[in-house]
Amino acid sequence: MPMGIVNDDELEQEIKRNGTPPPVVKVPDTPGRKPGDVNVPESLRKVIAQDAIENGRASALHLAESLGISSSSVSAYTHGSNGTASYNKPDPSLRAHVNKTKEKIAGKARRRLNMALNGITQDKLNDAGLKTLASVAKDMSVIIKQMEPSSDNGDGPKNQVQVVLFAPRPMEESDFPVIRVKE
Repeated sequence: MPMGIVNDDELEQEIKRNGTPPPVVKVPDTPGRKPGDVNVPESLRKVIAQDAIENGRASALHLAESLGISSSSVSAYTHGSNGTASYNKPDPSLRAHVNKTKEKIAGKARRRLNMALNGITQDKLNDAGLKTLASVAKDMSVIIKQMEPSSDNGDGPKNQVQVVLFAPRPMEESDFPVIRVKE
């Protein structure tokens, strides 16, 4: 019988004819995902999050779709979470990677903002190009604000300045002193 793939009946006939079963070849365990494992590796979560931050959500969605990862998972990774179930409890490692990526972009914008601000001189204030330089400065400051890592740790609201104003209580008649006058 030539080497090759045979069906079960031919295998049984060959075993009966030769009297010995064929050797069993054991396939070694391979590292990586096991059948049925739907967890995305941490390195891939980081790549998708970084792609979303650097190249935009559309690019990250295309990458995720090609790997069979949902769009809601892309949002979670960009937020620093491992998935939608843990969205409010970010993974420290993934969150640090997201913040590092955002800080890198904010640093570039900060340098460009300084260059634009340094370019606004008294002479330029008198020229018509001021509008362009001010626009660049404004745009860079918006980029910095959006790219700054958030100060929250995922446990509650962001740590922002909050001003609370209290209105005084309206005074009532009983609040005033009473002076008794004899007539």
